[in-house]
Amino acid sequence: MRAADIMTERVLRVRPETSVLDIATTLSERGISALPVVDAEDRLVGIVTEGDLMRRPEIGTDVSQRTAEPDSLLERLSRAVAYVKAHGTTAADVMTRNVVTVTSDMPLSKIAELMASRNIKRVPVVDEGNLVGIVSRLDLVRALLVQDLTAPKEELDDKAIEARLTAEIAKHGWRLDPSSKIVVFENVVHLFGKIASREERRALATAAMIISGVRSVQDHLEIDEPRMEYP
Repeated sequence: MRAADIMTERVLRVRPETSVLDIATTLSERGISALPVVDAEDRLVGIVTEGDLMRRPEIGTDVSQRTAEPDSLLERLSRAVAYVKAHGTTAADVMTRNVVTVTSDMPLSKIAELMASRNIKRVPVVDEGNLVGIVSRLDLVRALLVQDLTAPKEELDDKAIEARLTAEIAKHGWRLDPSSKIVVFENVVHLFGKIASREERRALATAAMIISGVRSVQDHLEIDEPRMEYP
């Protein structure tokens, strides 16, 4: 699945000259957390989020950034930018200009990775500079539901289940003791032996449980923790 499959296409947007009060009203009344800012040609130029409106003198949340003399040029510039953001009256004053965006053909795996690494809640979808949609974390959750409902339900037999789980172990490099065994009988997976860590044990049990056709997992594994030797 790609961005185009799950994005919200009818995106509320504002112009650079839209007032901060109008933006706050729209965010509050529509129950959304951000508004893309576009120019007259519908090209994305910024985004205003709840975070951009948190530090405001009207509600006593602006923070003085005055430092002891003498100030450096960098410090003065930083305070000037922060002042405009806190006291500005239009979208152009308060918006974030360096917007993280995706294209409509970007796979969901890359979008999820981007959101996690940048710690953002939504990304505008932009094709050739024009805003065509937006993808939020909620859209990814909804995609999970749709995928689960529409995905074909293949029922693997015992031999196929064992092969699938063995391949998953090799793929992720989970450290099982050479004497460990996987036994699948009547679609129940039995795990015997030793594994290097509790985390790998849990991951292995999870991998077994999500294979189509598996009814349950019987985990008999032991944690092969290294022994501490003391002088």
